[in-house]
Amino acid sequence: MSKQFALSAEDLQKFREQGFIGPFDLYDTEEIKAKYKQIRAQLFDRDKAAYELDNKSRIAGYDRHLDIDELSAHIMRSEIVDKLAAVLGPDILCWRSEMFPKYPGDEGTDWHQADTFAHASGKPQIVWPNGSNFGGALTVWTALTDATEDNGCLRFMPGTQEEMMYDETKEMKYDPNNENNLEKDGIKRGFFGYDYRNLQKDPNFKPDESKAVSIQMKAGQFVIFWSTLMHASLPNITKDQTRLGFTSRYVPASVKVYPDSDTVDEYGSVMSLEKYGVVVVSGEDKYQHNRVLTENLRGVSFVKSAA
Repeated sequence: MSKQFALSAEDLQKFREQGFIGPFDLYDTEEIKAKYKQIRAQLFDRDKAAYELDNKSRIAGYDRHLDIDELSAHIMRSEIVDKLAAVLGPDILCWRSEMFPKYPGDEGTDWHQADTFAHASGKPQIVWPNGSNFGGALTVWTALTDATEDNGCLRFMPGTQEEMMYDETKEMKYDPNNENNLEKDGIKRGFFGYDYRNLQKDPNFKPDESKAVSIQMKAGQFVIFWSTLMHASLPNITKDQTRLGFTSRYVPASVKVYPDSDTVDEYGSVMSLEKYGVVVVSGEDKYQHNRVLTENLRGVSFVKSAA
């Protein structure tokens, strides 16, 4: 059965070549303004959040789709899920979400790739089946505010998703002094308290900036990309514009999430996975590798997109 919002054959081929596709329209101007207002008001309410953390913690923005109703609905949107199915197959899990604010004066985010997502925690967070050591996740980055070159939009290096230039098993220590303080080639761009250069397979490797493209987006749009695609963001050089993005990350149901883990230790914080679970956004979970949540932490059911 064809899906209403599926990628066209042309879009799918383009995605396979460049590692990303979009932006796509999702919410109109008035709708995203209203949603942004609702979401922003709830971000500081951690009464039902999955993790007991200080609001200032880097991972305080993790997995708010588990307790904020608007984000619970967002990760299930057919406009998103139908497109993912062409790449991941019919059975899809949302395994993580993150808020990415960039305030006036904030540094850019350094070039990076994520395969197992062990880069910050030191332990693989997703493991693909059959012993595969290369998988990654599909990331859906949704603009809750306009994202421009001035306020810190995403940048991609098309076609770099097939080869990891970084070794996520290498040690990369968190240093709060590195936040908003690392300068590379005259531009302030770190990695949330880490120096991503520590993971380079080749110490002399330097991303070719001439191949980078900026992904400017209107509030309410989203872009899809492989986490293994080299991506970064520009600094926010404005004085009065906050750029806010929301990412939801997806994998096939065959992938193990946080295997043999009760906690995740990264960005200077430790979070317990006691309340955590994946969400089946399409198809079914035939593998039962992971704890599945059928409703969010406020008791609202997750309703799957039509198969």
